[in-house]
Amino acid sequence: MEKTRLVDFVAKVMEESGFKVYKNFQTSRHIIDIYGVLPSVLGDVGIVVAVKNYDERWEVGLDVLKEMEMVSKTLKASKIVVVSSSYFTDNAINYAGRRNIKLIDKDGLVSLAKKFSKREYVDEDRLDEESDSDEVEKEYVPTRKSPSLSFFSGPRKSLNKGSKIRSTESTIGPTLRKILNNTVVLIIFVTLISLLVGYLISLSGDENMAFVGIATILTSAILSYGLVLFFERDLMNMLVKGTTVFFVALIIEMIIILAF
Repeated sequence: MEKTRLVDFVAKVMEESGFKVYKNFQTSRHIIDIYGVLPSVLGDVGIVVAVKNYDERWEVGLDVLKEMEMVSKTLKASKIVVVSSSYFTDNAINYAGRRNIKLIDKDGLVSLAKKFSKREYVDEDRLDEESDSDEVEKEYVPTRKSPSLSFFSGPRKSLNKGSKIRSTESTIGPTLRKILNNTVVLIIFVTLISLLVGYLISLSGDENMAFVGIATILTSAILSYGLVLFFERDLMNMLVKGTTVFFVALIIEMIIILAF
């Protein structure tokens, strides 16, 4: 499918869901495939959509998602959607899960197309029946009340690779996950636990300060990288964040130990 046809299809689905759609919308620095506005009582809801017509061998990566985040900030949009005729990388799926970015891959498009074509078929049949009875003389105008085609309720089963994220989120309360995912909170937590381990070792009768210090450092390292790895699926982000937490916590521990 050509990109223009793919963009037209996505735009039509959005219009069916109640959006006012602008295709090839241009900002000062970017041209967006689709910019949609949904009027509501509380104000207009903006949504930016990137449509990528890639060959199945090519997967959409982080660069597309981060670019759309910049566009979203410029337009103050409430939602980001990335549609692809192929699939997404693991990093992109993990990133989208953390940033609340909706991804629709090839499988999702196929499912969406089936729902859309089914509705079109039903509407055409209804229109033919009404025309035969001389009750309708105008062309069919798509209704905006079609919850089955809601652009935000696309098929989630198509993103099979993202199931790991949802399973992790289901095992930890959202509040606890949010708190521990904060770098400052992690540093404080690692520091306190490491100092506590060192203190307990010293109470056991081992007065060798070198051994206590090594135990404290090892505890800091294990907690820093272990906790970050638990929340962060991207290897590079895990290494950067884990190293930051480890060294900052280590410096704080050394200051506290020397002070006492």
